[in-house]
Amino acid sequence: MSDQSEPLLKSKKAITLDETIESCIGEFGWAQFLQSILISLSWVFDAQQTFISVFTDTLAVSEWSLIGASSILTGLPASSFFIGCLIGGFLLSTLADTKLGRKNMLVLSCFIMSITGAITSISTNIWMYSFLRFLTGFGRATIGTCALVLSTELVGSQWRGQVGIIGFVCFTIGFLSLPLIAFVNRDSTWRVLYLWTCLPTILYSILVHFFVRESPRWLYVRGNKEEFVLTLKSITTRSSLTLSFFGSFIDFEDQEHNNSESTISLYSAIKMLVEKNWAFKRLISVMLIGFGVGLVYYGMPLGVGNLPFNLYFSVTLNALSELPASMVTFFLIGKLTRKKSLLGFAILSGICSIGCAIVKDNSFKELQMGFELVSFFSACTSFNVLLIYTVELFPTCVRNSAVSMVRQALVLGGAFSPILVAFGRNNRWFSYGVFGMSIGICGLFVLCLPETKGRTLSDTMDEEEYKERIFVC
Repeated sequence: MSDQSEPLLKSKKAITLDETIESCIGEFGWAQFLQSILISLSWVFDAQQTFISVFTDTLAVSEWSLIGASSILTGLPASSFFIGCLIGGFLLSTLADTKLGRKNMLVLSCFIMSITGAITSISTNIWMYSFLRFLTGFGRATIGTCALVLSTELVGSQWRGQVGIIGFVCFTIGFLSLPLIAFVNRDSTWRVLYLWTCLPTILYSILVHFFVRESPRWLYVRGNKEEFVLTLKSITTRSSLTLSFFGSFIDFEDQEHNNSESTISLYSAIKMLVEKNWAFKRLISVMLIGFGVGLVYYGMPLGVGNLPFNLYFSVTLNALSELPASMVTFFLIGKLTRKKSLLGFAILSGICSIGCAIVKDNSFKELQMGFELVSFFSACTSFNVLLIYTVELFPTCVRNSAVSMVRQALVLGGAFSPILVAFGRNNRWFSYGVFGMSIGICGLFVLCLPETKGRTLSDTMDEEEYKERIFVC
């Protein structure tokens, strides 16, 4: 033991947290796989509540005799959901970096979303319905962020991109389940859809609470040594002796993580992002990209009702297009650079979206649907790459907050999309035209960001700032 540990002890100061964790969990074992799957299942329920309005809002509007009402009123429930996501993201995002951690925040978000979603089924008017959709959006705001950050922080850098894609595949499955559930219950009231999608989420929240481990990175940054070591032992394929050595090898008192960054208070993560010029520049750039991507990503499924196709068939095709987007990201994330991938798919999405606005003749409806599907597929791929890119751009102490801010930018785009879709019923340039120009222009901001492909994750602002100086030079 002494012969093996001596070289490591001599290089103690040179070994970073990322390298230490890589040594422990770099090999992808069954424990990590099962943890990743269980965490990523939250995306299934997230997708269901995100796109359920495609089937429920039209029926609710009919039930309350609001057909022919203003576009703002009929689009109010969907917009309320996205506004709730936006506000919830700002208010809840830093809790995962500070007080609660990734796991507890995931459980809380799923529980709030499921309870308010179930109560939505007893709505008696458009105002109550919209308010409950707002609360559902508020609750689900951090689900995707916590799931992505938690799952990727449980594995080594070699598997980070692939594990992130598992969540996107689960989101696709959730999206695909909606037309199936809606079709099976087509003779029932729209209220049944909320019960079918929300009650299983309550059970899922309980499972996560008891069976999912907290992020070892977050535990380390917070100074929780004992749970940090226990978590590594529970997910690593290495022997307990090796883990015990690494647990004693990491000096929690001497490490730089035990400075102010390791005891960050509520909202201080956002303060750090704003105070550092390089971090603020990155944050603004990825948020602008996110706004453009979100406008198309959330707007396209809501707008398929304006095309001359069967609604169930159109939504199913859109959901199916998420699957190849996830597969493309899965197989290419380790080969292509983040910047070129994101820029290319954003521009392609914009071109095809504008194509939907140009082709107005219903005799070319197959071409219209083709443009719509390619645009949505490209937006889905951009969405996937953007989130993984954001994880790599920011250090552990602010990572969840940064990813959450980007998701809020995506949701902000989604909040505008129902109104644009409503206006687009008479003129597609107000929907598809605006979608295309927005994602194309916003995608250009990727040119302001550094490339992160193949880089290790940083844990403190100082460590990432050092890498930024190297990038600038």
